[in-house]
Amino acid sequence: MSEVRPPTSEAPAPGPLLAAGRSADVYELSPHQVLRRYRDGRNPSGEVALMHHVADYGFPVLGVQHLGGPDLLLERLIGPPLSQALATGRVGTREGADILADLHRRLHAIPAPAGGVVVHLDLRPEHVILSDERGPVLIDWAHAGGGTAALDEAMTALLLAEAAVGADYAPEPRALLAAFVGAADDDSMPELDAAIELRRDELTLPATEHDALTLAARLVRTFADLTANG
Repeated sequence: MSEVRPPTSEAPAPGPLLAAGRSADVYELSPHQVLRRYRDGRNPSGEVALMHHVADYGFPVLGVQHLGGPDLLLERLIGPPLSQALATGRVGTREGADILADLHRRLHAIPAPAGGVVVHLDLRPEHVILSDERGPVLIDWAHAGGGTAALDEAMTALLLAEAAVGADYAPEPRALLAAFVGAADDDSMPELDAAIELRRDELTLPATEHDALTLAARLVRTFADLTANG
């Protein structure tokens, strides 16, 4: 989620706006619940079903209920996103990379309903809540589905590289990418081109994001080569 901005949905706001991303707004309902509303009106029933599926396997995911239309009722957790913990130094680079790699490892042990393994395809520090009670919890499942572990890890590497190009994670953004590439289980390089195409399809607005993606892909390949060569 990025900085808060006014929602564009015509539906009345159910509570104070907490955060807004490219596709959804998050509203406060109570100390224990939030409402996530997709601005394009999409039906998130498939997203909810997959979240219930991984929860059945013990994977750390928010409690969720589809309220109908574009609205999701979500559990609200106490704790910072991993991105904030990295930026403030509460979590070190190596520990942050290990958290991301472990979430991948646990997720890819779960078979997807339609075949392959469950993949998140947006597993980045912003989408990991360091819950005081539950530990790391993965949020924002809009892109999740079935696929390969290597594709999912390639996407995370690409997202980290984009952040490194933009210097989002202080003080050593490239160190987080390098540590994740080293900690990941699978060789993601064969799936990097597929991850780039998926990411490029998402970036339909600013040309600068496409330019950053090209630089990010180059950075991923650099660190993958360094890891492969010891």
